[in-house]
Amino acid sequence: MWKEVLERFESHAPVSVMTRVALEHALPASWVDEVFQTSRQRQYPRELLFSSVVELMMLVSLGLRPSLHAAAKKMAQLPVTLAALYDKVKRTEPQVLRALVQGSAARLEPVVAAVGSQPSLQGWQLRILDGNHLPASDKRLAPLRSHRGAAMPGHTLVVYDPDSALVTDILACEDAHESERVGAATLLQQAQQGQVWIADRHFCTRTLLQGWQQRQAGFIVREHARHPKLDKTGP
Repeated sequence: MWKEVLERFESHAPVSVMTRVALEHALPASWVDEVFQTSRQRQYPRELLFSSVVELMMLVSLGLRPSLHAAAKKMAQLPVTLAALYDKVKRTEPQVLRALVQGSAARLEPVVAAVGSQPSLQGWQLRILDGNHLPASDKRLAPLRSHRGAAMPGHTLVVYDPDSALVTDILACEDAHESERVGAATLLQQAQQGQVWIADRHFCTRTLLQGWQQRQAGFIVREHARHPKLDKTGP
């Protein structure tokens, strides 16, 4: 699954063996297919395994292939048509993506811990919460390309651990117009005592701040000018 990526590391990086072990441990094909089977609701595998889809998308995301079409053309034996491949990608369920991110982070945490690092804030685990809209694509329908507000792509909410350099959670929002605050409430279910969540003022709402407090997690959130209404302030 990682052959092409690993060949690139072997020719350019001095730590290729460590990289190979880490990548194979993070996303082995058998584990990816197991996560898909456990998390899926509508999709199902036939000729095309989900691990093959992840492999192709990985080549694109790492810049080894310019597009999914190019990656599929280079694949030795693609068991389905290109149309079927695109349908599989298009219908990927958000909960499957979240399970992959959560699971791969859990698999890599012992590896990162063995390397060792100093915490940024002694006694606390940091979590950075931020949203990201996918950039607009020039491959949209021609009549829509001149309208910035038309056919908006979806967006994601990402939880990042800066000390381990791992993305620990992600929420893919299919509705591009859905408020990031709605998705953030779902991610708060993973907050734990001993963590400090850092976010910008967009997430400064009473619901989210109380959510962190109820889960006994700390937070550092930039104050919004209008909400929530504060009872009192201190130094």
